[in-house]
Amino acid sequence: MHPVRRGCWIRGAMRGAWRIIRGLMGKRLWIRVNGTVQGVGFRPFVYRIAVGRGLAGHVRNLGDAGVEIEVEGEAGAVEGFVVALREEAPPLAAIETVLVEAIAPNGETAFSIIPSAGDGSGGGTLPPDVATCDPCLHDIENPESRYCDYWATSCTDCGPRFTVIEGLPYDRPATSMEDFPMCPACARAYKDPLDRRYHAQTIACPDCGPRLSYTEAGDTPEGSPLAGAVEALRAGKIVAVKGIGGTHLACRATDVDAVAELRRRLARPGQPMAVMALPETLEAFCEPLNEEWALLRSARRPIVAVRLKPGALAPAVAPGLHTVGVMLPYTGLHHLLLKRVDAPLVMTSGNYPGLPMAVTEEEILRDLGDVVDGVLLHDRRIVARCDDSVMRMAGGTPVFLRRSRGWVPEPIPVDLGEAPLLALGGELNVAFALYHKGKVHLSQHIGDTDHLETLDFLEEAIAHLRRIAGVPAPIQVICDLHPGFNTVRLAGELGDAVPVQHHVAHVAGLAAEWGVHELVGVAVDGYGYGDDGGAWGGEIIAWKDGRWERTGSLMEVPLPGGDLAARRPGRMAASYLAAAGRDLAGSGLGADEREAVRFQLQAGVNTPPTTSAGRFLDAVAAWLGLCATRTYEGEPAMRLEAVAAAGRPHEVPITRGLGSGRELLDTVDLFRQLAGLRNKGVSVADLAATAQQALGQGLACMAIEAARVQGVPVVGLTGGVAVNDAVAWAVRREVEQAGLRFIAHRKVPPGDGGLAFGQLAAIAWRSSDTRLDR
Repeated sequence: MHPVRRGCWIRGAMRGAWRIIRGLMGKRLWIRVNGTVQGVGFRPFVYRIAVGRGLAGHVRNLGDAGVEIEVEGEAGAVEGFVVALREEAPPLAAIETVLVEAIAPNGETAFSIIPSAGDGSGGGTLPPDVATCDPCLHDIENPESRYCDYWATSCTDCGPRFTVIEGLPYDRPATSMEDFPMCPACARAYKDPLDRRYHAQTIACPDCGPRLSYTEAGDTPEGSPLAGAVEALRAGKIVAVKGIGGTHLACRATDVDAVAELRRRLARPGQPMAVMALPETLEAFCEPLNEEWALLRSARRPIVAVRLKPGALAPAVAPGLHTVGVMLPYTGLHHLLLKRVDAPLVMTSGNYPGLPMAVTEEEILRDLGDVVDGVLLHDRRIVARCDDSVMRMAGGTPVFLRRSRGWVPEPIPVDLGEAPLLALGGELNVAFALYHKGKVHLSQHIGDTDHLETLDFLEEAIAHLRRIAGVPAPIQVICDLHPGFNTVRLAGELGDAVPVQHHVAHVAGLAAEWGVHELVGVAVDGYGYGDDGGAWGGEIIAWKDGRWERTGSLMEVPLPGGDLAARRPGRMAASYLAAAGRDLAGSGLGADEREAVRFQLQAGVNTPPTTSAGRFLDAVAAWLGLCATRTYEGEPAMRLEAVAAAGRPHEVPITRGLGSGRELLDTVDLFRQLAGLRNKGVSVADLAATAQQALGQGLACMAIEAARVQGVPVVGLTGGVAVNDAVAWAVRREVEQAGLRFIAHRKVPPGDGGLAFGQLAAIAWRSSDTRLDR
């Protein structure tokens, strides 16, 4: 134990708080730093600022306790060290708390990095994977550098982290880089405090690091692996490219035949594919806004949905959409490929629909052998599968469509009490969440758990994250209310299963993000199992300190065929047309299916009621002839939004009423209004724009009324439909014009990828001794 003279906690990195430590300045300080301080070059940084000021002492990792520092020297130098600790921290570091104690000097004369403490049980704040930094890119491009053209070049400021970590503290033996002993040159750089790769755990070079291989049909072409892959891509072939967290399927994005063939082989007829390009070529095919450029260029490197220039890419890249998901290269391999191919590349996930990405050589060759013409591999193990993150602008705010690489496993600080918790989310687009010691670790994208392989991946990912985050066996496992979900069954197997209603979880998560205790939430998506057993999806939820009330919803309409109505949106169009007293011929269904639906509606056979906002947008899309069959989640609404982007919304009456003890938005009358406009010759684009705006306005009006009745000053938007830009803007404008505060998700996806976070928040509120911190 240190002989403590004085001590204090410094939370965050606020200037005022840091001034407190001036009273502690002596000749030696003991400092403990918590936050994202492992795997980000923090110890080398501490070494440099200490040695530069002539200080003695040490720094070391403490696993779940952060980083420990002791510095000794003149008071002015020690104070300068602490200031530098605050102002000059590495770009990837995020300091959460600092504990400072003045201790007795021991006469040391040098500063050193000493071996990490801890038993590898984890629990520290884990770093995400980040893009290759500019200095490393310069090394890759420099003919005089020993890293020239080396695909896995990295340093303390960049490269893989989460996808190679097997345990904490973050040292090379606890990563998949353990398989690659350092050569003498890398070892010297690793031990040189003045080198950028000092204690960089992923340091490697062509002599000692992971190596590439390229094969076509089991044969190895002459030349380098990179040259073989480049030649194949230029020739219009499809290549599997193993990356840091999974595998991409690549082809030239301007090659009409190659993109179409990739779709055919992959059995993915409509789902948009991401495109990777160098920044100087991006504007040749898309039009990023300033906010989108900032996201694209960030070290986290998400895919960002931006406006597509018509005809600039192969039409099968994003069929029927006005946006395309684009990303900048984030590994040395990506940069090398793009510079040599000299064209934007489709880089879509290496998996069949609904299944996890292939990550091992065996999986890639077995599962994707019939899809690709060539395979570009490397021999570094992927410890944690991790898809690309996806973002877009909605309602003037960047929102997640998927939160994964670049963010995971970065924790979200929130106080949910003392007990460790696990939440499993829903059934589709699953990401689970672990809570322990004031932090929520939201997992990487898992996928749709109606496939056995994805369920297996879910269990593996839970075990991995529990291990490296040091989370004990959870006391409770929170799940959705739907009795048929596989995640609900799994929750019962893993522990004490506690169900939470789907839309309540969405609203609770939004409240937790913003640290508000009272909120009226607009929860809009395709489906959520209601506490009455109904198919909810367009809900107004009043939330007060964990108590909730369903104050409003869309009007119930029949869902002909149940889940089949989601896959065949013309069935929902027929349902709305019938309810509006219109001819079902406008539904877009064939004669036989139309008659079957007519019978179902008249006889009430397999027509459960739904209040789904997603199904309303689907119905409009089918009625306007934009989507007859859904081939991927959200397709009808996305095609509707694409067409609406060229339209001008018309003002239409919005009818609201009362029923079943809540306010109702009459979407049947709204459909009737749209039909009247169509009869007057209003264009399809204008009708699409009108439907989106009117839906958002109607929902906002109900939420505003509920807020006034409940005395709540905040209205928020959540759920999968919240990523629709027009709907988000419509809700935001109405709320702000009413003088209320509007909030939307910033830290987690508004859709089901953020559901597990909300499930944790909802359960925490059931205990009176917990609180949610902003």
